[in-house]
Amino acid sequence: MDNENVIQLSGPFRINDSLGRTWEVRAIRIYDEGYGIIDVYVDLDASMEDDLLYEDPVVIRQILGRLHTLGYDGPDFGAGDPGQQDDKLIVLEAPEEFGHFAASRGWKNLAETYEDDEAHAAASGDATMDPRAQAEFDALMKKLGVK
Repeated sequence: MDNENVIQLSGPFRINDSLGRTWEVRAIRIYDEGYGIIDVYVDLDASMEDDLLYEDPVVIRQILGRLHTLGYDGPDFGAGDPGQQDDKLIVLEAPEEFGHFAASRGWKNLAETYEDDEAHAAASGDATMDPRAQAEFDALMKKLGVK
């Protein structure tokens, strides 16, 4: 992850897994911009090896607890794509409501920017059509004899 595009939500803290083992969390981070759904990255100091901490409800509850103490007030998270998990990284998929908290920390929802651009273009009469749709539209208009 490029540190220039990261928002750190939390510094170091400790968590325990369902077996009672202690894990050191280095940070909880997110990318500074995205499209609606936010992946939350939890960096660990030690390798999880074969321990699937992203599936451990005790671990997830403690990570959410940390986010709640930082001001997040919303529904629980789910585990991110298993392919995103790493030996020292837990990736969680935040619900849509997390976007409000993330925005308060500097996150930018690119989908809203795109919607704003489309609304502005439509309001100014400068809306553009997908090139394939435009070609089909032009062909239909030619077939109908409309110029």
